[in-house]
Amino acid sequence: MAETAPPLTMDTIVSLCRRRGFVFPSSEIYGGIGSTYDYGHYGVLTKNNIRSLWFRAMVQERDDIVALDSAIILNPRVWEASGHVDVFTDPLVDCRTCKLRFRADQLELASCGRKPSKHPGETPDCDLTEARKFNLMFETHVGALQDASSAAYLRPETAQGIFVNFKNVAQLARRKPPFGIAQIGKAFRNEITPGNFLFRQREFELMEMEFFVPPDESEEWHRYWIETRRRWYLDLGIREENLRVREHAAEERSHYSSATSDLEYLYPIGWQELEGIANRGDYDLTQHTQHSGTKLEWIDPDGTRYTPYVIEPAVSIDRIMLAFLCDAYDEEVVGDRERVVLRLHPQVAPVKAAILPLVPRDEGMATRARALYEELRRHHVVEHDDSGQIGRRYRRQDEIGTPWAFTIDEETLEDETVTVRDRDSLAQERLPISGVKEWLDDALQQGWSSPRSG
Repeated sequence: MAETAPPLTMDTIVSLCRRRGFVFPSSEIYGGIGSTYDYGHYGVLTKNNIRSLWFRAMVQERDDIVALDSAIILNPRVWEASGHVDVFTDPLVDCRTCKLRFRADQLELASCGRKPSKHPGETPDCDLTEARKFNLMFETHVGALQDASSAAYLRPETAQGIFVNFKNVAQLARRKPPFGIAQIGKAFRNEITPGNFLFRQREFELMEMEFFVPPDESEEWHRYWIETRRRWYLDLGIREENLRVREHAAEERSHYSSATSDLEYLYPIGWQELEGIANRGDYDLTQHTQHSGTKLEWIDPDGTRYTPYVIEPAVSIDRIMLAFLCDAYDEEVVGDRERVVLRLHPQVAPVKAAILPLVPRDEGMATRARALYEELRRHHVVEHDDSGQIGRRYRRQDEIGTPWAFTIDEETLEDETVTVRDRDSLAQERLPISGVKEWLDDALQQGWSSPRSG
């Protein structure tokens, strides 16, 4: 009877990311800084793939969405109008005993400072203060003087940069509702209790799209974007049993939302928000119209005026990457040896193929391997690896999720063919070395689903 694999832990993912150069603690030589991370080579490649796949689905392959890149520091009046200055807060409590701070509404996710196996408030020693509001925006100053007039904020979301540009885009983009504006960029939130690796950070990268629709079409478009975004994850290999839609209750919704549903992923820490899809109504455009004095509205050719409603899919690249890593991580025994493998969708995988000379010191193999690598690297991210035994090189590529490996061996010297090894099935076949590029081009266009899908 096959043994059941132990539950995946966040520590396992952290260890893999560190070991294979996906993610490092930031400024580690100085002791780091809480929940802040730097992305290594494979992490950068993976994030670039996620970013490109989102942009392709949201902008490149559609006629009704355009792109924007707004500033990180906006006029502080933007955040007054949006409500962030007053209501972008979390409830904060202090423990007078251990001197730690916690989110009052997430005590069940936190650990007691004195007894980590317990939650704050569960031991007789815990002495929690009354909850108070804590604003999550990072404040900074613009200019040479630091006083009230120079105060500004690092943006906690990219959406407001889109709203304040609605008039510019509407006039110049030759689009009419329903149409969207998409943006990718850094955001900053001074979280009370960041943690769980990439899941909750103070600096992160958001991908947001604001879809402007006639008010009477907003519910239909909200449903459309929930299913469209859910399908995107499934098409990129997320297992359906690990993804669900959860509608927010009224008391959960943000101040701007009339309806919100989360796409939740089953992380090692349980079901948590991966992406939110909100019906923001006309809240944002109305607020900015009132505070700026500029009308942010749509005028139909027949003269009908209205303030569009907004449907917003919003997600952090970091959370997507964490979900992909968790979903792809697998351990199995092959030939009496344990194999760790990332079963990433080939389009998500940081490296598409590895080129491996079986005997690196053999001039014929080394020359052919290098020539094949130089040919493929002009079209795809590939890797030439000639360090160590071939089995170890396969294992390294398995752990970073490389879908295929092309091995140049003795037979290559005789008939100019190579062995292609499949990461998931471990199946091997021979190909003419001259046909490798065409084979790889075709393989990357094929559909893929996780071999572990239920």
